[in-house]
Amino acid sequence: MALSSTSASPVALRGPPKLTIGSANRRAGFISLNGKDHQVRPCVPPMAIAVKSSRFEEVAMAPADPILGVSEAFKASTNEKKLNLGVGAYRTEDLQPYVLHVVKKAEKLMLEKGENKEYLPIEGLAAFNKATAELLFGADNPVIKSQRVATVQGLSGTGSLRLAAAFIQRYCPDSKVLISSPTWGNHKNIFNDAGVPWSEYRYYDPKTVGLDFDGMLADIKAAPEGSFILLHGCAHNPTGIDPTKEQWKIIADVMQEKNLTPFFDVAYQGFASGSLDEDAYSVRLFVERGFEVFIAQSYSKNLGLYAERIGAINVVCSSSDAANRVKSQLKRLARPMYSNPPIHGARIVASVVGDPVLFKEWKAEMEMMAGRIKGVRERLYCDLSQKDKTKDWSYILKQIGMFSYTGLNRAQSDNMTDKWHIYMTKDGRISLAGLSLAKCEYLADAIIDSYHNVQ
Repeated sequence: MALSSTSASPVALRGPPKLTIGSANRRAGFISLNGKDHQVRPCVPPMAIAVKSSRFEEVAMAPADPILGVSEAFKASTNEKKLNLGVGAYRTEDLQPYVLHVVKKAEKLMLEKGENKEYLPIEGLAAFNKATAELLFGADNPVIKSQRVATVQGLSGTGSLRLAAAFIQRYCPDSKVLISSPTWGNHKNIFNDAGVPWSEYRYYDPKTVGLDFDGMLADIKAAPEGSFILLHGCAHNPTGIDPTKEQWKIIADVMQEKNLTPFFDVAYQGFASGSLDEDAYSVRLFVERGFEVFIAQSYSKNLGLYAERIGAINVVCSSSDAANRVKSQLKRLARPMYSNPPIHGARIVASVVGDPVLFKEWKAEMEMMAGRIKGVRERLYCDLSQKDKTKDWSYILKQIGMFSYTGLNRAQSDNMTDKWHIYMTKDGRISLAGLSLAKCEYLADAIIDSYHNVQ
């Protein structure tokens, strides 16, 4: 128990204290100690701590991202021969990350100007929006001159796709999106989270390791009227297989006949062929045909601005009035989603595209990067063909861009990692951007072994 004195003076103890409890002349709840009354306070035992389960007890562990998880496994490996062919990020011949010289120059100029860090408008940097639309459609395109394009800066390609998906969910609620089989792993996640129903159309033919064009057309023809068809503008991810120009025209014919809306994902303009105009062919064809079109853009690959998250969503409309209304609603959707976009990457793009000297340098660097990837593609084909004459490896050359579909199945892809320490996605996709000329022969040996010795 604890004692509390009724006297203000401290208790001085001289010799053994005289304790009297329960005397008749004492007040209840008090004891006498050395002639003074002290109140007795009962000791309270410590509170029992209730063990409460977390409100997140039912939250399951999310699976690792199938693409980003490849890099984590690669970093954990200690094998000196290891290769990371998973993530689509450009590497030099020494397999090091590359910051474009033109980006460094643009950043230096921006620093010298002393630009502030104020908020951008919801739609983004005006100079960027102008530059990105002109880059995509061509500055003299009638849709630009007639102001029929609603452009909103987005968080790279992913954020731009997500913003468009939210628009479809709200304003085209009865529509579905058709996605190629296979496609970039994040496409399905984006539409799922936006609540937009989707299905797949045939695209890849495993027998030829090429385009299943007949299957693609049949599935597009069978799509409900008013559906959106998600198309890869160039350098299809993950296959690297693109329709020819003649095939693009046929696809446009079918979609016009069925009243379908094209939705392009353009992540590699200028990075696939080395030409900005060549890689924009499919988009410009559909615009020329009079379609209303959605186009998501990214500058992660062609300017190497992976971490800046810079891109745009463009919607080509039938009139400038419709474009203004669509843009207003895209802004309305963006406001509670992320408020406004980041400024640094937007200024880089606007600076590079808006300066004739920097623009010329950028195109030269894109040609260099695209050329290096073409070079390792050709070397890989040569090594495969020389080492294994039992198989036609020419499909490697027919593909374009940073990715190649090897035709390996999951078990064979596992062998590539487990035995050869080559880290790649389980669908057989490899990123040629992470390959050097010096490593092509080693990769060819691994592919041949996995193809012939693993079922």
